[in-house]
Amino acid sequence: MSRLSYKTLENLPPAVARPSYDPRVTTAGIVHLGVGAFHRAHQAVYLDDLLARDPQWAIAGASLRRADMRDALAPQDNLYTVAIRSGEATRLRVIGSLKMILVAPEDPEALLAALCDPAIRIVSLTVTEKGYCHDPATGDLDPDHPDITADLDAPMRPTSAPGLLAESLRRRRAAGIVPFTVMPCDNLPENGPTAHRIVTQYAALRDGGLAGFIERDVAFAGTMVDRIVPATSEDDITQISAALGVADAWPVATEPFSQWVIEDRFPTGRPDFASVGAEMVTDVEPYERMKLRMLNGAHSTLAYLGYLAGYETVSETMADPAYERLVRDLMTDEVMPTLEMPGTDLAAYRDALIARFHNPALQHRTWQIAMDGSQKLPQRLLGTIRHRLARGEAVDRLALGVAAWMRYATGIDETGAPIDVKDPLAGRLRAIGDEAGRDPAKLAAAYLGVEAVFGRDLSDHPEFVRAVTAALASLFQRGAAATVAAMMRPSTFPIAASSPRRPDP
Repeated sequence: MSRLSYKTLENLPPAVARPSYDPRVTTAGIVHLGVGAFHRAHQAVYLDDLLARDPQWAIAGASLRRADMRDALAPQDNLYTVAIRSGEATRLRVIGSLKMILVAPEDPEALLAALCDPAIRIVSLTVTEKGYCHDPATGDLDPDHPDITADLDAPMRPTSAPGLLAESLRRRRAAGIVPFTVMPCDNLPENGPTAHRIVTQYAALRDGGLAGFIERDVAFAGTMVDRIVPATSEDDITQISAALGVADAWPVATEPFSQWVIEDRFPTGRPDFASVGAEMVTDVEPYERMKLRMLNGAHSTLAYLGYLAGYETVSETMADPAYERLVRDLMTDEVMPTLEMPGTDLAAYRDALIARFHNPALQHRTWQIAMDGSQKLPQRLLGTIRHRLARGEAVDRLALGVAAWMRYATGIDETGAPIDVKDPLAGRLRAIGDEAGRDPAKLAAAYLGVEAVFGRDLSDHPEFVRAVTAALASLFQRGAAATVAAMMRPSTFPIAASSPRRPDP
């Protein structure tokens, strides 16, 4: 079978959407760090729409770890397919906004040259929470992170996101080239200010003058991004290639819903994002908090509890009425009261999320969502927990999500089989689990003592310790499915009695 490419675009089936412009004549105005499935199903699609109107905003992509994405897409002129799946149908669309993929470990100088090109006015990022090399509990740079220490040893050849941004901004400043705007698109609280702080802190370890320049003169535009994008499977590749009639080595599947909220801070220019559906705002933080606490917090809770119960996907987990009720009550009773969103119908947003979680066509694996939990929990659950504890409010459902992560992080499932825990702290977490065994109080205390996740405040909060310990005890004694089911019957669940229900809005 021939490959997807410029030459084969004309021969695709009529139902397959393709670029309405010639991708060969576009030029890159954006460098994107972290070309993964999410970026290709989200920001790159918006830019594909824009290029029909303004050809100067194509993307020069960069991988900070591996060459596999570059190797898959380069033979097909960096074209790829987005499969938009609902329960009713699948729509295929070929995306042409990606001009190239550079691989930082192979040739950091080539990537730095691209970052220093005066035509590049925006550098965007989807490097996941761990790619910022920070302490998730504080939001500050971790100076002892191995990627940071390696970059500081060879600052002219960086491979981390903070190192690459700082070095390219240093070179642009030295050459008299105006700085680009940094646009983080990851699930971090206040991702614009957080990225600004991390890059400035890294620069300060190199050069106080550079840090001052970044602090004073470089714009960081915060964003909120929302689209559910599972990892591409071999079945996805086979099915999508068959529908195209040509081979696509790395397509991406996603849902119909997509949202992008962007702070309008682009002193050196930007494309007309609003013309293709992005929302331009002065402050993205309320949208960001809403999404992190409602969508991402619920997603992680479903992932850990669903995986422990043997459910492979989110839609399979949501087919269990007890899990659907849990996630609805979690959002309604414990998350929504922490959000100040005048003019936003939070109940409608909740209902839309529940419908999206039910989408059977996505096959979003609980194991995938469970990855990197030590980096995700502070943003997705712990911020909401701190908010409620400060007001003296119950956190039982939120604590169950945290306890499920702890149970998962021990690396042993409910049948005694090993769990392939993918997490920067996996080894440390497994050692804690091995030492504590199945003692809920000992395990909770040990995990809550991991300051990189929980900081210094939560380990001593009596209500939170009680709720997490009780939830862990139930998970060990009953298992995840029975624990979730018991939450529908408060009299049978030891921690639910302190959680009075609010009526649905």
